[in-house]
Amino acid sequence: MNTASDFPTLSITRHPLIQHKLTILRDRSTPTKIFKELVDEIAMLMAYETTSDLPLEATPVETPLEPASGWRVSGKKMTLVPILRAGLGMVEGILRLVPSARVGHIGLYRNHETLEPVDYYFKVPGDAGERQFFVLDPMLATGGSAAVAVASLKRAGANDIRFMCLVAAPEGVRRLAAAHPDIRIYCAALDRELNEQGYILPGLGDAGDRLFGTR
Repeated sequence: MNTASDFPTLSITRHPLIQHKLTILRDRSTPTKIFKELVDEIAMLMAYETTSDLPLEATPVETPLEPASGWRVSGKKMTLVPILRAGLGMVEGILRLVPSARVGHIGLYRNHETLEPVDYYFKVPGDAGERQFFVLDPMLATGGSAAVAVASLKRAGANDIRFMCLVAAPEGVRRLAAAHPDIRIYCAALDRELNEQGYILPGLGDAGDRLFGTR
């Protein structure tokens, strides 16, 4: 049985609300509308943990009654980078927490014969070295797309990158960690394994198809 202790770069978010919503997400009978809403909600809840170590700086504030001291997030500017297309489903939930975050895009798809990623689009802010990037994809399956996405960001100058998914397979965690041991991986569940077609078991099916109604 796989446990988080076997994967030093992995953090599993075990909040009861996330686990409850994830179970509904897995259900094959969950309709597209509810599936979209759940991905959005889980991403927002997970963002609390993935951003828990953001630096703060003291700042004065004028309340309606008197001056006071408060805190503002400081440090690098945040950028969300969904891996197209399924990663788009995670963006809006996180933006509700961090509306000032920028959004880049990385276009990758998996060749269903080789299971290797093929890239077709890359667009992120030009000041990559001054930003903190959150790469988003509901599924970390083989890890190929995730590794390619991170490598593309590093070539663009990024040096502060985190990877956030809903469900991960051990094979994907190992591959991403081997290619990029400096990248922290956040997920809501570490599932058992991949099948011969590269799908996570038990998983939740093809997240992109279920998000956009193309299954």
